[in-house]
Amino acid sequence: MRNFDLTPLYRATVGFDQIADLMDRAMAKDMGQASYPPYNIEKTADDGYRISIAVAGFSEADLSVEVKESALVVSANKAEDESERTFLHRGIATRAFERRFQLAQHVRVTGASHADGMLHIDLVQEVPEALKPRRIMIASAPASAADVVDAKAVN
Repeated sequence: MRNFDLTPLYRATVGFDQIADLMDRAMAKDMGQASYPPYNIEKTADDGYRISIAVAGFSEADLSVEVKESALVVSANKAEDESERTFLHRGIATRAFERRFQLAQHVRVTGASHADGMLHIDLVQEVPEALKPRRIMIASAPASAADVVDAKAVN
């Protein structure tokens, strides 16, 4: 049983409520998170990511990829098979699913592709120029005669 009380965080900070809410959601989902469909998250570059989801049995028309309120929502809904087939074993799950990924600020989806039973979603983190670190040049002021104090020896 893993329960964390984040009340002290709310009392001692200002503006970090989104982080605390994210932690609350992550801990709540971690307890009952379904493992279907399996997925990978990989870092492809300094600012690039790829989410790969195993979607065997789904066509591109069955899949949906959306960004809603800083969350990536991947869902699938397969139409019922009307054909008369008898399965001796049915191990390929084609049940409907919805998988959500919370996106960090300035992360946007650049594309999605479906090949070999895998759905690949490419993301990139684009930090605006205003938020990137920048070096400030320090100018040296010329020494003026008024700033110099003459020291005289005592003795």
